[in-house]
Amino acid sequence: MRLRKYIAFAGMAVLMLCSCNEMENAPTNKFTDNSYWTSTTKAQYVVNMAYSQMYNAGRMWSDESLSDNAYDGRSVDDQRAIRKGMATPSLDIFKNEWKDLYGGIKTCHVFLEKVDLVPNMDASVKARMIAEIRYIRASLYFRLTNLYGAVPFFTEDITLEESRSVSRTDRETIISFIHQELEDIKDALPTRDQLPEEDKGKITKGAVCALQARVYLMDSDWNNVMLYCDNLMNKQGEYGTYALFPDYAGLFDEANEYNEEIIMDRSYVPNLITWGEMVDMIPLSRGGRAVNRVPQQSLVDTYLMLSGKTISEAGTDYNPAYPYDNRDPRLTATIIYDGYDWSGNVDDGSKDVVINIRPGSGTDAYDGGGNGTSTGYFTRKYYNPQASGDQNSGMNIITMRYADILLMYAEAVHETSGMTEAVWNKTIRPIRERAGFTADAALNFPAGKSKEEMRQIIRDERRVEMAMEGLRWYDIKRWKAGNEYLSGKVRGASFVDENKLDTRKFEEARDYLWAVPISEINLNPNLAPNNPGYGN
Repeated sequence: MRLRKYIAFAGMAVLMLCSCNEMENAPTNKFTDNSYWTSTTKAQYVVNMAYSQMYNAGRMWSDESLSDNAYDGRSVDDQRAIRKGMATPSLDIFKNEWKDLYGGIKTCHVFLEKVDLVPNMDASVKARMIAEIRYIRASLYFRLTNLYGAVPFFTEDITLEESRSVSRTDRETIISFIHQELEDIKDALPTRDQLPEEDKGKITKGAVCALQARVYLMDSDWNNVMLYCDNLMNKQGEYGTYALFPDYAGLFDEANEYNEEIIMDRSYVPNLITWGEMVDMIPLSRGGRAVNRVPQQSLVDTYLMLSGKTISEAGTDYNPAYPYDNRDPRLTATIIYDGYDWSGNVDDGSKDVVINIRPGSGTDAYDGGGNGTSTGYFTRKYYNPQASGDQNSGMNIITMRYADILLMYAEAVHETSGMTEAVWNKTIRPIRERAGFTADAALNFPAGKSKEEMRQIIRDERRVEMAMEGLRWYDIKRWKAGNEYLSGKVRGASFVDENKLDTRKFEEARDYLWAVPISEINLNPNLAPNNPGYGN
């Protein structure tokens, strides 16, 4: 049975296993009782429960709202408060992420503690399950340290008393543990090529390698980024065979799940285990409800002209009256703009449907408020024509893909020795070719650029290729570029009243980390002092 089908059980079981309050309450349900661990199948349920806790669509979209790609223009949510410089330690998002991530870690610890109780378990199956759990735990700790910095760190389940006295461990110690864990488990996992059909979606040796690269990327450890990316690019017999999927838009089509570009994803099940955030991101005329999360103009402006020029370089090639013509095709695959050819770009059986957003143009028109878009744009990427009800989608969420490996490698090479034509031709060029560029100026190595100019080209390429996939905020964070990208007026399309949009404020001394939840510090004073800028 494919992993995503097991998650149907996991989605229900997680409520029982993780009913404990943060790290506080001792679990009392059957999964922590020795009597539960009677079969390999039951152990597998707990493993897949941990998969469901590792990541989800809600986290991805929340992370986008923390970046300069998206803007939550309707609801006064915590992401919007953070970006307006109004974060306090009592925000629910700080508390809920902390609770959910430690809930996932608890699942992992319960499994590691109890799995030896399963009778007659095949040794190789057990070894693989343990490796998967250790990967998930490493991933959860990685997210915790990215969000909060130093956090409570332990490698086995702790008691109620211990949870009220544990201190925070420095980030460097946790990151060192993550790297060692991933190194220790990699040979216990199959490659993508070795996965049988029923195991699609499970953690592989390639996923371990990709996570290593991503963790090193956050620390700008360029040599190790290159090492682990090179494993996936040039040692595919050992780490699994990956390649760019030939159609960028099709990469985010439910029919193409588990394709050759996917290294890791979060599995969902149509009509059973679904996510529904898209209902607040698409046009009202196509099933949207009350539009909230929408793309920002700064993202739209980052997409090149088909000639390979930026908007500022394009001259007469760029016509402000038709700003979306002759642009990088990834724009159309990602963002819905005024005059968008819906029927030509969305395979939902519709005919001659065009999305008009200018004021007075109909159902989807910008009106400065109400239920419509606040920036003059809607989200296309991850829209699923097969979604049911209120856009409840069973489409998988991609968490790691091969294009990211190429982009990480390109950035690492440039930051160490400088981009070369050879590296460009095996990283940026194939990504642009897949996107649909044909002009020499777009595809050929841009010789003569300064190191800073080339850095910006690579960063912009990463932004448009990975837009709306939950990575942009972490890129800004590791570049220490918060003031550059996350301060100032939010901008929308030319017809938008920008006075109705937020002015964002980024504080360098505070906003790269979240606050430890005040509710946690109240329960355990050893978690104080809080991160800088959030008081004691």
